[in-house]
Amino acid sequence: MPDAEQHAIAALIHGRYHVDPRAGEGAPLLVGCHGYGENAARHLAELRRIPGAEDWLLCAVEGLHRFYNSRTQEVVGSWMTREGREQAVVDNLRYVIGVLAEVRRRYRPAPTLVFAGFSQGVAMAYRAAAACGWPCAGLLALAGDVPPDVASRPGVALPPVLLGRGTEDAWYDDGKMTRDLEVLARLGVAVETCVFDGGHVWSDEYRAAAGRFLRRLAGRAPISSS
Repeated sequence: MPDAEQHAIAALIHGRYHVDPRAGEGAPLLVGCHGYGENAARHLAELRRIPGAEDWLLCAVEGLHRFYNSRTQEVVGSWMTREGREQAVVDNLRYVIGVLAEVRRRYRPAPTLVFAGFSQGVAMAYRAAAACGWPCAGLLALAGDVPPDVASRPGVALPPVLLGRGTEDAWYDDGKMTRDLEVLARLGVAVETCVFDGGHVWSDEYRAAAGRFLRRLAGRAPISSS
């Protein structure tokens, strides 16, 4: 029997995003990408816990690939798997750009744009910051690494990054963070780091650092690298 042939075809599907609009028209925009097995509602709740987040228009984008958490039956999502990765990168970037365009049309934020990512969502945040088509002022990267397609992209420009990890994080460990710092230094990116006691989680220490980072990006003080 001959081997089966495998083909890929583009498909139109609907994604969703959550917005906290309370900062009002003209507020700076913070767009977040959640981790594997999470969803936009959970990520938006984390963004809201950043000190000063009430001054930002908050948007959490949900991964297109939804599934049930086998333990809780909560509907959660992911951004991609190792199969069809190249197509998923293109699909996800187009999707996030579409969300950005709609958020700008609906809510009319200020030009200041920052991306945030946790775990698997960090790679998506880097991709969006590098290629969304709008000037990006900064990037919050917690517990996830620089994707190879961004690290190797000729002439890639990335904004200042707040890079964080927990000391007990077995997934995004010290070796991965060290490699990311080397990559970002090679790309000429200004980086601040926040290493805290804890695991693969958001922490109050990282939230506090993120709050300071966002205040500076909003124009209250200059950005400095560390």
